[in-house]
Formats: sequence, C-alpha cells, structure tokens
Amino acid sequence: MPHEPSSTRPHAAAGTALPRIAVCGIHIESSTFTPYVSTAVDFDVRRGDAVLERHPFLAAGSPLREAAAWHGVLHAGALPGGPLDRADFEAWCAEILEGLAALVAGSDGVPLDALWFDIHGAMSVRGMDDAEGALITAIREVIGEDVLVGTSMDLHGNVSPALFAGCDQLTCYRTAPHVDVAETRERAVRSLLDALAAAPVDLPAPKPHRALVHVPILLPGEMTSTRVEPAASLYARIPELAAREGVTDVSYWIGFAWADEPRCQAAVVAFGADGEAVDAAALELATAIWEARHDFVFVAPTGTLEECLDTAVASPARPFWISDSGDNPGAGGADDTTGCLAALAARPEIRAGEVTALLVSIVDPETAGRAAELGVGRRGDVVVGGRIDARDPGPVPLHIEVEALDHSPATGVAAVLRVLAPAGGESPLEPQPTGKRPTGLRLVVTSRRAQFSTGAMFARLGLTMTGADVVVVKMGYLEPDQHAAAADWMMALTPGGVDQDLVRLGHRRITRPMLPFDAEIPAPSAADVLR
Repeated sequence: MPHEPSSTRPHAAAGTALPRIAVCGIHIESSTFTPYVSTAVDFDVRRGDAVLERHPFLAAGSPLREAAAWHGVLHAGALPGGPLDRADFEAWCAEILEGLAALVAGSDGVPLDALWFDIHGAMSVRGMDDAEGALITAIREVIGEDVLVGTSMDLHGNVSPALFAGCDQLTCYRTAPHVDVAETRERAVRSLLDALAAAPVDLPAPKPHRALVHVPILLPGEMTSTRVEPAASLYARIPELAAREGVTDVSYWIGFAWADEPRCQAAVVAFGADGEAVDAAALELATAIWEARHDFVFVAPTGTLEECLDTAVASPARPFWISDSGDNPGAGGADDTTGCLAALAARPEIRAGEVTALLVSIVDPETAGRAAELGVGRRGDVVVGGRIDARDPGPVPLHIEVEALDHSPATGVAAVLRVLAPAGGESPLEPQPTGKRPTGLRLVVTSRRAQFSTGAMFARLGLTMTGADVVVVKMGYLEPDQHAAAADWMMALTPGGVDQDLVRLGHRRITRPMLPFDAEIPAPSAADVLR
C-alpha cells in the first residue's frame, strides 16, 4: 500500500510538509581469509540522485519518492570480495561526512530529519575491526543525535555494539537466497517515514526502544538457508513477533562466518514503542535460535570434490550441478582457485567426451584478454587461474578454442573456452592431432570477478543452464535460477577463502565460546539484552 505522508511534518520549512532524508552507505561482504583486496575499481559508486535510482520504489514520481525530500550523498556497492583498501574506505567516508555536513549546514534552518544507512554489514577494511560501526559513529558526530537513523542490511552482516548504538531502526533480509532485498530496503524506508509522520510538529521523531541480543553462533550461509530447517521456521516466526503491540520490527542476523573479527556472531534486534514488548520479542527469538543451535545442517548433500564428481558422472540426473563452495565470490572468495578446473580436465569420462561439463566461471583478466585477441573460432594456448589464490594446483595450462565472447559491467570481458587438451605439464599444451575428439569441457573466464547466477547471464554467452551434463559453479547455495535448472545438486567442500569448514580456516579473534568452535554456549538471558 502506498505510504501516505502526514499533512504536517516536523522541522518543515514554510510551505512544505516534506521531511528531509539523506541516503548513504558502503555495501560489500568481505572475507578476511581471501588474498583478494577489494578496491574502488570493484565498486559501483553513485552520488546525488543516482543513489536513489538504485531503488525502483524511489523512482521519480513514486509515492515514497514524493513522501520526502531525499538527498543522495554517496553509495558504493560491490560483489563480495576481500577486505577493502583502507585509503579507498577513508576517501568515501570523508566524502559522506562532508556531504552530510553540507546538508546540515545548508538547510536554511530546517534540520535533517532522518538518514537511511544502506549497508551490507560484513564489510571488512584493512586494519579495522568494525568499519560500519566506525562509519556510523563518525556520521553521528556530524548529524547529531536527534536525526532518526534507519539501516537495512544483509542477514549475513554483523551487528556490533557501535553499529547498534548509532542506528535507531535496524532491519535485515529474511530469506537466503536473498529474494527479499528490495522488500527489506523498502521496509526500512517505510519505517523511517512512519516514525517521522508520527512525530509532533516541530519536534524530532521520538527514538524507538531497541533491544540487541547476541547469540554466539557463527555458521556459514550454506548451513542457515531459509529453504531448510531450522532457519526456515526461525525466520517464519518474525512476522508474528513484529506484529505484536508495541513492536515495529524484529530481525535475525546469521552473522558473517568468513571474517575473523570480534563482532562476527549471530544477533537479534527488535525495536518499537513499548520497551518491555521489544525486549521480550528479541529475547524470545534469540532463545529459539539457541534451542536450535545443534540442528543447523548444510542445505544440500556435501562431499569432497572427487566425491561430488563421482556422484555427478554416475548419476542419471542431468544437469547435475556442483558448487565449488570454498571459492564462492558471492561470499568473498577469490574466484580463481583451480582445483575444480584441474579435476574436470583430468576426468577420463570428460576427456573422452562421454560426459560434457561446464565450469562457470574463473576470473582471469589475462586469459580473458587473450581470448578476445584470438577471437571467436580461433585456438590458442592459455594458462588459467591461480593468479589471486595460488593454492594447489595453481595456474592450469590449456589448449583452447574460443567459442563466444561478451562484455558487460558485471563480468568485464567474458569468454567461453572449449578445452581441446586436458590440463597437465609445465608449459602450454600442444594442439591435439587433427581429427582427435576434444574433451567435453567448456570453461567461462571473465576479466572481473562475477557470479553467473541467472539464466540471462548464461544466455549472453550463448549458453544455457541445462546444456551440459555437469555444471560446476563457484557458489555456495544455488540462487533461484540455478536451483530451478539443476536436476540434482551437491556442494563440494573445497578449500578457499570461504571454506565451509570454519575450524579449518583458523579463526583466532572471535568471541569465545562460540559454536562450532566450542562444544556448548550459554543460553541467552535478560542480562544479555543490550538496549
């Protein structure tokens, strides 16, 4: 239902009833275990009205756009990666603070009413433990305490005490895979507008009661998907909790498993008008999570890479999908480990062409550029992968034919390579003799880290999600289009910067005790509620 702005507004300038709302944020999920360093070139950076144009519900002329005077400051968003370069982070922070200061100072006596802090919640910055907390703390110093701050986040983010202290309204996604991203952001915006509409004329919006309960559980998203239990039932409880008298919203953050920082753990936040109701809702959900603490399981059958390949080759299900979960760029993996590529190229059924396989995708700007130079239909020698994360087996030499080329902002240069000779040797392989059948392996390489999560991305390269017997993707859980295309699916527990085996990764700085690193954790109590 369209939001109806109030007929009177707090802090309204003469002749207008519109509240003034600023929008800013930096949105990235960062693994501290990957060697990749995220920099400004990885980000889509927007300023001014372009910040608002990210969101269809804030399109020009839409009810929500017309309900406030919106001021886009800066938003930077990127595919998950490694820790963000400190200099780039500080440059964006300075720009955000300067932009907000200008809004506060140049408002002709009309204060800023609210700020929408549009972030992920799992951004790591080199040399920092809590980048989002530091940013919102600095923002508060500029805008003051009266401005109402709402934030929308990924459920794989973290809620640190500093972030909680700086935000009045906090909400996050309720689905994984995330099919409610736009819905969550719109919910955050509507909550801000509703609070402003309820404020007395010429007074700041009253701050809601808030409650934060940390639950010391740190699990990968692939064990907490809302497709399966217990996450499905835990998230299903949220609408009822949020509908209670005196409660506005309740959210459950899984936390981010692939960063070694003290803030990384599960969290529940509730806010609303009634402090007792808010506290009770937060503690009730936190207790339910604790009661289910030993019930979380992987969203799909798992195994080693070789076990997954054995099953896929023998299975009658086609296509059979395999997730290379340890190098998932959607969680911050480097996107160029080569264990899967080498194993596919060495597989006798694939080498003989009896089984067709597609690996999508490996980031390799050099090889993507080489493919573009060769052109479609041309053959050549390349060395693929292992340039960022060089763990064994490292770069793989191949003799290939370029089958398709594309260029897009998401992938940069993308190329489909048909493998004509298997991997092996210390130098590029020689072409196969004329007439010898090529292997059944195709590979997509890109010049930018990317995830081919939709059928449309496959189609740009003339591929389909169902065209090969075995499809290997650098993913954790499958996204909706992928899940629909897979006749069967396994998740390979591969090494990498987002290894599903958290104990194997070697966290050292997280809060303890913490599941799964310790056998047990204490039950949450009223003493654990932070307000």
